[in-house]
Amino acid sequence: METVESFAQSEVALMKNVLWFEELDKNSLLEAGGKGANLGEMTKSGFPIPSGFVVTSGAYFKHLDHNNLRKIISDVLYDLDVNDTDKLNEASRRIKDIILTGEIPPDVREDVVHTYRDLCRKLGSEVFVAVRSSATAEDLPTASFAGQQSTFLNIQGEGDVVQAVKDCWASLFEPRAIFYRVQNNFDHMKVGLAAVVQHMVQSEKAGVMFSVNPITEDRDSLMIEAAFGLGEVVVSGQITPDTYIIDKKTMDINEKIIAAQPWMIVKVDGENKKVNIKEEAQKRQKISDSEIVKLAQIGINIEKHYGIPQDIEWAVEKGEMYIVQSRPITTLKEEILAEGEPVVSKEEVKGRSESKILVKGLGASPGMGVGKVKILESAKEISLMQKGEILVTDMTTPDFVPAMKRASAIVTNTGGMTSHAAIVSRELGIPCIVGAGNATSVLKNEMYISVDGSHGIVYEGKIAPAVKEEEEKPALAAAPYEVTGTKIYVNLAEVDLAEKVSKLPVDGVGLLRAEFMVADMGKHPRLFIEEGKREDFVNKLAENLRRFAAAFHPRPVVYRATDFKTNEYKNLPGGEKYEPDEANPMMGYRGAARYISGEDVEVFKMELEAIKKVKDEYHLSNLWLMIPFIRRVGELKAVKEIMRSVDLYRTRDFNLWIMVEVPSTVMLIDQFCDEGIDGVSIGTNDLTQLMLGIDRDNATLAKGFDERNEAVLRAVERVISVCNEKGVTVSLCGQAPSVYPVFAEKLVEFGITSMSVNPDAVERTRRIVAGAERKIMLKKLRDLSKK
Repeated sequence: METVESFAQSEVALMKNVLWFEELDKNSLLEAGGKGANLGEMTKSGFPIPSGFVVTSGAYFKHLDHNNLRKIISDVLYDLDVNDTDKLNEASRRIKDIILTGEIPPDVREDVVHTYRDLCRKLGSEVFVAVRSSATAEDLPTASFAGQQSTFLNIQGEGDVVQAVKDCWASLFEPRAIFYRVQNNFDHMKVGLAAVVQHMVQSEKAGVMFSVNPITEDRDSLMIEAAFGLGEVVVSGQITPDTYIIDKKTMDINEKIIAAQPWMIVKVDGENKKVNIKEEAQKRQKISDSEIVKLAQIGINIEKHYGIPQDIEWAVEKGEMYIVQSRPITTLKEEILAEGEPVVSKEEVKGRSESKILVKGLGASPGMGVGKVKILESAKEISLMQKGEILVTDMTTPDFVPAMKRASAIVTNTGGMTSHAAIVSRELGIPCIVGAGNATSVLKNEMYISVDGSHGIVYEGKIAPAVKEEEEKPALAAAPYEVTGTKIYVNLAEVDLAEKVSKLPVDGVGLLRAEFMVADMGKHPRLFIEEGKREDFVNKLAENLRRFAAAFHPRPVVYRATDFKTNEYKNLPGGEKYEPDEANPMMGYRGAARYISGEDVEVFKMELEAIKKVKDEYHLSNLWLMIPFIRRVGELKAVKEIMRSVDLYRTRDFNLWIMVEVPSTVMLIDQFCDEGIDGVSIGTNDLTQLMLGIDRDNATLAKGFDERNEAVLRAVERVISVCNEKGVTVSLCGQAPSVYPVFAEKLVEFGITSMSVNPDAVERTRRIVAGAERKIMLKKLRDLSKK
């Protein structure tokens, strides 16, 4: 296959300027980009795709060469500081101007015009089309450029289509696109852009279909969302659609939720307009039962074709059903083997039913991990852990992290859904079972086992995997995400995941844990000071913080200062010398109380110096500070005094947050706000255990640990209410919003500003929050209409 690097003028001439969908397939990534190749693949496979063609990436490169733009663009981008917003915007403006003012090569213009005419003749009139960008890159068929370039809808006429193609080319150099490529080390001149020109379906009914239920993740059920009019109202979350749940095996419609739709978007005189729906029609089922079943069968067939669950946009026009596009569902947790083989198959289910169950516990992080057992008695043995083994231990602490990264799965005797093992495993994407009770005694070193983190079961031997498909799949664009008024942040700790997670639809990092970074340094922070290596600690921490801040810039990164408990700190080399023995470390010497006491003041100052270095030397203004486990207003005052001693002050670009995890902080939240803070984050894990008197790591009491308890909800409501009154941002970090939709709805109802969840729950939480916001808006609209 040719590479983009080989696009000298002579080679470009060999590539067609325009290709019909029927001429493309999944191997056409270079010419058509992921979106174009995908539409061609589905068209060739007989799926009902609206007609269209692709103006190839070769045409784009011809345009650059015809106007001698390659060197000019390279010069503009050379040594560009993409973190300087003004310079980035100016570079973008200059490049877009020269692309738009350049002359389209005559042969390219002629091919686009003739092909558009052919499309119109084929469909019987001068049709409206959508012109969408479809980026591609050398050796990067799986790179996602979704959302970086532009789309132009309802384009009609030869001249307007040609101009829209040109506009797509220019959008390759939008500021966000330039920033994305620099952050991901993509060569600007090796990224091409194809333009998809597709007939616009003027749908009477449209929506989205998920070939696997995205809420329950039940792979045997399919979900359809439907609305009257154009489908953008469903995708954008402007209305509440009908929801239908279909059993994929029997094709029975198991559930129908009919939502009243007061208005729809339709095309009037060539423009999209909002039109009210007659009251008697608002509560009608959007598509018939037979259409539901027909659509579901198409969804099942598309899933079978690609071999993975699909998120599909569909539309119905004049009784004809169309698939507008299809992409993988990104919110599902894929089951994996240690070797990385997919293991989702009927054969696997049979293997499970026939295999001996060795241990049961709480499924804390979904997926399937297979490998040999490695039992670790303590963190001092982590060097024994080999990549791909199953980590089995009593419980994990932050100093276990290096071993956890090498594990294909984790099993612990103790712990609940919010224990260290559970939280870290979900972030790392490793299958995990906690609270197994006797795992370290039942399981033996070198024993080969399969760990089902979804259901909390350890099987003897290796569960039979599905046959691995060798055939390369087409690059598909990432699913468009729900737009929400409530910001959705992500919880992070592992610096190596920063770049990957930054590509998720998040508004920033709401909880950046310090413990991973400190543990990876290999010794207790005070040992650095004693050895005269204070600067080493500061530089290492600053470098890690820089990587997080740069990956997410300009989105905020809220760094939570170290919250090691004494037993966790003690396990670090040198820790026994500095840490006291405590009967209950969970409620002991931790958080803010540690920062303002004795020699540990210097440890806190090292953290502050690292933050200051990121701001002053790396010029990253999106790194903020959050103080954990704060009990008294006096602690906050003392913390702020220490910050001033190192010349670190609250500013527009540097916010100070506190964690609300202790009942006393809930009761005194008004005083904390008055003392001067910019935000709070409610830590539901610690707050729930302290409100209910339940140790979150106690497997026996795990069922009683529930954030939906009325006492917890009242505490959360008070904090949100007071913070809103005081003008202080209020967030919440924890898994509850993604696990319990009703909890997320309550948070939105209370008026929370943001939520921060683990990476695997981001898109699911965004969907839940979007639904909650729609319900509230619809209720308010109904209430207003009654007045």
